[in-house]
Order: sequence, then C-alpha cells, then structure tokens
Amino acid sequence: MKHRLLAIPLLLAGLNLSLSALADEFNADDLKRWQAGFMSTVKSGEKLFHGGINNPNTMSCDQCHPNAANTHPETYPKFQQQLGKVAVLGEMINWCIRNPLKGKPLALDSDDMAALQAYITWERRGVALAPGKH
Repeated sequence: MKHRLLAIPLLLAGLNLSLSALADEFNADDLKRWQAGFMSTVKSGEKLFHGGINNPNTMSCDQCHPNAANTHPETYPKFQQQLGKVAVLGEMINWCIRNPLKGKPLALDSDDMAALQAYITWERRGVALAPGKH
C-alpha cells in the first residue's frame, strides 16, 4: 500500500511534464495563425476606440486619446485617483466608458474589452513596462 501511495505523486509529476511539453510545442504556422488572430483583435479594438462602443452621447475614446495617446497601458496596474484604488487597465477603460462616454461598462473578460486593451497596448508597443508609474 505504501508503494502505491508513493507512485501517485510520481505518476502525476510525469503527467504534468508530458502536458507541459505538449503546451510548448508549436511551429511557424502556429505563430503565423496566432499573430493573425492577435492583429484581428487589435483591428477590432481600433474600431471600438474610434467610435464603435455604441454609447448614447457619440463621444469616442480617440477624442481624449488620439491613437491611444496618454493611455499608458505600460503603467498598469497603478493607483487611479478617479477610482480611489489600484486598478488594472480594464477598470480605467470602464471608468472612461461610464463617465465621459456615458456608456455601459464592458465585462472585464469580454471580447470587446480584450480588443480595446490589445489596440491600446499595440499603439504603445516598444515602451518599457513601468507598473505603478504616474
């Protein structure tokens, strides 16, 4: 019985190693497909950012942040005075949607939220990460 109990962790460790190896295997076609999927999401976010959020007052994100300027996704999470807490980028996006845009906030795990964050981050690509910076 004791030997069987010792075998279980070894079996689980071996299973974990084999699953990890499968998760890391990819080829050039995979990378190409993943990049295309990412860029499709960036394009969706760009459309939302430039007027596609469907808010009642017809304001768009780009009226305050042309080409996602001054959004600084590389500084999140950070303390946001408007929210009174340390926030992630999606929470600040929702603050903007609720307040200047007068729209309904997006679920933080929604496709539209992922698209907005992908676009904003893409526009700031190459900028060093600086969480907490103001």
